[in-house]
Amino acid sequence: MERRDRRVNLALFGAALVAWLVVGAIVLTLDPNSDPGVAYLGAAAIGVAFGLTTAPLFWLIGFARQRRIAYRGDWTRALRRAGWVGGLAAVLVLLRLEGLFQAPIALFLVALAIVAEVTISTRA
Repeated sequence: MERRDRRVNLALFGAALVAWLVVGAIVLTLDPNSDPGVAYLGAAAIGVAFGLTTAPLFWLIGFARQRRIAYRGDWTRALRRAGWVGGLAAVLVLLRLEGLFQAPIALFLVALAIVAEVTISTRA
């Protein structure tokens, strides 16, 4: 692992910690039932927190799977997958807050994200 990769991992984990603190502040101080905008703010914050948390994890998993060799495009792939996770988390939180969450819908969205990522990954 190069020094640059280590710094990016630590920076993303630090940003994830800050994002989770923001999520905690939103959850503890704001009520989504009083203002509908708070629900969107909270869902976006949770999506960003999940995305920032999973980005370095996806890169580290790929790094370990490739026998500790970092290839070009690994960070792009990790950030794209983290974007899928963050977006999916935000959508699921919004569905839950709106009272529309159902297991089949959640499974469909997860399957849709997996199929989209597999399609994008195999094209390259």
